[in-house]
Amino acid sequence: MLRFETHEDRGRLQIIPLGRSGGMTFNFCPRCAKPLADREFEEDGGATARRACADDECGYVYYDNPTPAVGVLIEHEGAILLARGAGWPEGFFALVTGYLEKNEDPIKGVAREVKEETNLDVMSTEIIGNYIFEKKNEVMLCYFAKCTGEIRLSPELADVKRYQPHELRPWPRATGFAVADWMKSRGLEVQFIERPLINVAPKK
Repeated sequence: MLRFETHEDRGRLQIIPLGRSGGMTFNFCPRCAKPLADREFEEDGGATARRACADDECGYVYYDNPTPAVGVLIEHEGAILLARGAGWPEGFFALVTGYLEKNEDPIKGVAREVKEETNLDVMSTEIIGNYIFEKKNEVMLCYFAKCTGEIRLSPELADVKRYQPHELRPWPRATGFAVADWMKSRGLEVQFIERPLINVAPKK
């Protein structure tokens, strides 16, 4: 869930998203509510442009660090499950994903997301890898999870689809690369498919 902080600035209420940026741009300082500006800083890697408070006494710098999230490739009853999010086009299936909670271990985050979205219980997990999702400024921590139980979908999912491992067709971005790496680790042939980005509202 997105959290907001409010500030009064010359009689105007400024609402500033905190935490999961999801690609949003900050326009006002969350410390003093003054406008942010594009500024250049000398850092270890050289000159770097960042959004920062125009007031040097304030000193706030908006680093826009990526948000960590988990993605889960689910195995259930001998098949791989991919999920279609509510509002996604027909035929679009991908990993179950979600943001980590504060201080949450990624393994526990995997179990929580799978339970919340599919009602399945995670029996074992295996790390696939970490992948950047540039569109939403996220780092996806992707896992393969063997699961058991009866599927009941949350309102966030419209459908799930079963695949045999060799039937998977990964997409060339973020969690799709995780699917491809998992397939390669099993000695399976990888054939990428192209599909447009899905423009959806940020998840909880």
